[in-house]
Amino acid sequence: MKLIPLADKVVLKMTEAEETTKSGLVLASAAKEKPAIGEVIAVGPGGLVDGAEIEMTVKVGDKVVTTKYGHTEIKLGDEEFIIVRQSDILAIVE
Repeated sequence: MKLIPLADKVVLKMTEAEETTKSGLVLASAAKEKPAIGEVIAVGPGGLVDGAEIEMTVKVGDKVVTTKYGHTEIKLGDEEFIIVRQSDILAIVE
């Protein structure tokens, strides 16, 4: 199965949460913060969205920072993805 986003939607595969801090402390699962960095897996075509022309500026393979809320989670097989609007992407990580 394959995810093909529509309009201004972007499919992301989120990075794994850190299990240890920089000082070497192991975090319990409840203390782990959900990561906000993911890799772009698929990008919608953009176009006319809510009356405005949207040009897609992210591309497959980009690492991006996204908001922690306002996304849709989906599981395909053993993999988990999120779908966000391009406007919910805050930055591209280089």
